[in-house]
Amino acid sequence: MAETTYRDAIRGALLEEMRRDERVLVLGEEVGVWGGSYAVTRGLHEEFGSRRIIDTPIAEAEFVGAAVGMAMGGLRPVVELMTINFALVAMDQIVNNAAKIHYMFGGQIRVPMVMRMAAGWGQLGATHSQTFEGWFAHVPGLIVVMPATPYDAKGLLKSAIRSDNPVVFIEHSRLYGMKGEVPEGEYLLPFGESDIKRQGKDVTIVTWSRMLQVSLAAAETLTKEGIECEVIDLRTLRPLDMAPVFASVEKTHRALVVEEGWTTAGMGAEIAARISRERFDSLDAPVERLGQIEVPVPYAKNLEALMFPDEARVVEAVRKLVA
Repeated sequence: MAETTYRDAIRGALLEEMRRDERVLVLGEEVGVWGGSYAVTRGLHEEFGSRRIIDTPIAEAEFVGAAVGMAMGGLRPVVELMTINFALVAMDQIVNNAAKIHYMFGGQIRVPMVMRMAAGWGQLGATHSQTFEGWFAHVPGLIVVMPATPYDAKGLLKSAIRSDNPVVFIEHSRLYGMKGEVPEGEYLLPFGESDIKRQGKDVTIVTWSRMLQVSLAAAETLTKEGIECEVIDLRTLRPLDMAPVFASVEKTHRALVVEEGWTTAGMGAEIAARISRERFDSLDAPVERLGQIEVPVPYAKNLEALMFPDEARVVEAVRKLVA
């Protein structure tokens, strides 16, 4: 094992897969000389050149559509969108082309492509601080991945690149500098396997992406009060693995879903509905949900900090559940 950052874990996955398979290429805005907006692809152009590290115009619909065609033709493109917000410009290509071509051609044509995009915030304003994982998880034909640790990010990205299906791979901009243990040898992680990041007996916390770190910090604080939280990281949102969640709820009898996005019609609503439907008799309290305040994200730093679930809000929600 070696300690590495979330950013370098993703870069490592790209390096290994590009060296392994010459069909893998990367395209997006500034992915070459500048290494992308978050420096994930820095250094790749020097090794692979402009035929496999392709700088594109600022035209998401164009280069996502081009990647769909590349994938149909036998290549394995990895598209980098600067932020998940810019995926809105290419929703037709993602939702109506990439996700449906396999179905519309009777299974004869595959679309093996990865769409990497960063969610997150940091005084980026109302239109650049959003998270739309629930939108993509709504669409049959897409695999939706949202890793929370360097270990998961590398293993899941390698699996995404080798998949014969289109994968929406959502990275969190505020995790890029996070460090964690990553195996030095080859490894892949399967889709549709949630991971219990912390064992507990009193409350089940279900979460993903950056909210995992917030939830784990809250769980440590609650330990001092004698409350032990079990924290489950979904890792992939489509396919969605609920088996560990159900088993945990049978033990704790209480569940809290923590997400960074708005709760109305969000991913947390689906998870809460499944828990309530499948484990109603195990619950000693209604499933609680915690997300960001339902207004556009403000630019002002002090107001922005009030938007999102933090350790204190998770602690308060758990206390109410236990009470």
